Amino acid sequence: MTTALVIGVIAAVGYVVHVGDDTPNPCGLRPILAGGSSQVYAAGNTRLGFIRSETLRSPVGWSQIPQTVKDATVSIEDQRFYKNNGVDLTGIFRAAVKDALNGKAVQGGSTITMQLMRNLYMRGDTHTLKQKIEEAKMALDYEKCRDKHQILGEYLNSIPYGTVGGQTAIGVQAASRVFFDKPASELNLEQAALLAGLPQAPSEYNPFRDPGAARARRNEVLKKMAELHYISADQASAAEHAPLETHAGNYYTQRRENFFFEYVREQLEHRYGRKTVEEGGLKVYTTLDLNMQQHARKAIAEVLNEPEDPAAAIVTINPANGDIEAMAESESYQNSQYNLAADGHRQPGSTFKAIDLADALSRGIDPNTTYYDSHTLEPGWLPGYPTYLVKTFGGEQNGTINLVSATLKSDNTVYAQLAADLGEETVTRMAYSMGVKTHLSSYAAEALGGLTLGVTPLEMAVVYATLADGGLRNSPIAITKVVFPNGRVDESWGRPHRVRVLSEAITGEETRILHLNVLGGTAGRSQINCPTAAKTGTTSELYDAWLDGYNSEYSTVVWMGYPKRNVAMTDVHGEPQQGGFLPAEIWHAYMAAVTEGHPCAALHEDNTGISFKPFYGKFATTGLQEATSEPREEQGPAKPRAQGNEHPHTHGHGPQHEAPAPPAPPAEPPVTRTGGAAP
Repeated sequence: MTTALVIGVIAAVGYVVHVGDDTPNPCGLRPILAGGSSQVYAAGNTRLGFIRSETLRSPVGWSQIPQTVKDATVSIEDQRFYKNNGVDLTGIFRAAVKDALNGKAVQGGSTITMQLMRNLYMRGDTHTLKQKIEEAKMALDYEKCRDKHQILGEYLNSIPYGTVGGQTAIGVQAASRVFFDKPASELNLEQAALLAGLPQAPSEYNPFRDPGAARARRNEVLKKMAELHYISADQASAAEHAPLETHAGNYYTQRRENFFFEYVREQLEHRYGRKTVEEGGLKVYTTLDLNMQQHARKAIAEVLNEPEDPAAAIVTINPANGDIEAMAESESYQNSQYNLAADGHRQPGSTFKAIDLADALSRGIDPNTTYYDSHTLEPGWLPGYPTYLVKTFGGEQNGTINLVSATLKSDNTVYAQLAADLGEETVTRMAYSMGVKTHLSSYAAEALGGLTLGVTPLEMAVVYATLADGGLRNSPIAITKVVFPNGRVDESWGRPHRVRVLSEAITGEETRILHLNVLGGTAGRSQINCPTAAKTGTTSELYDAWLDGYNSEYSTVVWMGYPKRNVAMTDVHGEPQQGGFLPAEIWHAYMAAVTEGHPCAALHEDNTGISFKPFYGKFATTGLQEATSEPREEQGPAKPRAQGNEHPHTHGHGPQHEAPAPPAPPAEPPVTRTGGAAP
């Protein structure tokens, strides 16, 4: 042996020893590999689906992996696995010396334990000499703190089996779902052999890309299994002639309630970050009631049953805690990427009057003794808005009426004057207090629903839930808890965040009025067999129509319109649409189904403790007797409705006709109708 060769060998050995000394013991390290694909569940623990990720992984226990998978893997990857101590030392040192002399990276000699070290604890290029030595040292240490079953089980849960549709299957369970559309526990011999052959070259042996190469590799594994006596020669021969039996699975891509699902994912990413959400193996439990979702879609489909009908969205919140129990939209809109319920900013029309009324009541204004002259408000009536024209639907003038009658008639002119007396900014503050999150500009027309940016059905559901819950505003809750792979549970998600913004006396009085609106006002068609309170809303262009209401258990908002563009609903089912028409019928059909079989609890209409005081607004005529407050015959209390297909139609401008809110006047910045085109 020459001096140079001796020096080279000594140097190579010294390098190996040096790298080994600097390599950490893996027994005390945390694996780099994340916990697996995260799953989302509805209330009742029905899985909605997996959060999409570039990697798919569902770790399974030793008992769930067939023996054929274990035997096939050992046969083709490391036939002396059960006899070695994690490393083929002779091969490693021979390769290290060769690399030191020739400058080439080690390409072979990896045992199952060494590959596991690479998968769990190492990053970067795994073909360098340094990393190969580190793998060997870590494998030796790991074999001292894990038994062979643990090591093989971890390996089978962490090895990449190939990429399909941009998603890489990590572990045998994910691979079985992707390539055979079944759990790993159901794999047969030939399927087990095919999977065992993939990790060496996943792209080359991918059965969807090259079935011939996949078959040849599978048969190579079967021959090796027979050679090592894991199976008989006859078993190997029979399996070699079997078809591949591949079947592309959609287990990881199939979802239910996609809009709600994405709403949940966004919240998770905001708190935990994208990587943890996609690959952290989270189990996410939510508030969504699939039975209520079914009732919501059925109600929409039964009412909007013609091809050119507009879309609709329904949101239901539990007023007691803020849980989002339904977030549904038209079936025809399922393939859109736009969540109407949570992201659909639309003009709320007269449903915003519930906020105006709450502001008035909170300031001691008595709705029974505070009167306004209902008449068309010509441009110039309000200083600062010289072009602001306000009129009721159809232009009728109701004379001197109090706020209760104005609410039941949804009189725009009365509420415009009330808002002017209250002040634009105080109405804005009340809107924020009750649950509106979207920016408001404190323009005069906002009190009638003429908003710059609009609001979402979810926001309005929170507003009406505040009334239903006696003045306690709840932050909407979609997630009840998140369970991590290590057993840690984050239950802070489901903890109600309640803030009192109105007294029970104030909300009791408003609920009384909105209940009257169901019995004899614009919301008559929404009436069910349980006591409810509601307000309708329609925009002046008939682009949007709403029915927002509640009972003792649920706050439910129905929105109807054309989400992708502004289309006036002048002829839907033969008539112009308002909140009191088809949206009210959808609300009725849905809430009747949801409450069927439930005991009907009374609404909270107690105003005990409310303190009214004289109100001397510029436009109000406090203390006058109502001049023309007697309703016309068609405006009397609605007859109780059966929970069937009864669809009464009231023509003219009676109780079923909503007074739509006017657009913001030209003197203000123009109102942006943001609901027309999905972002």
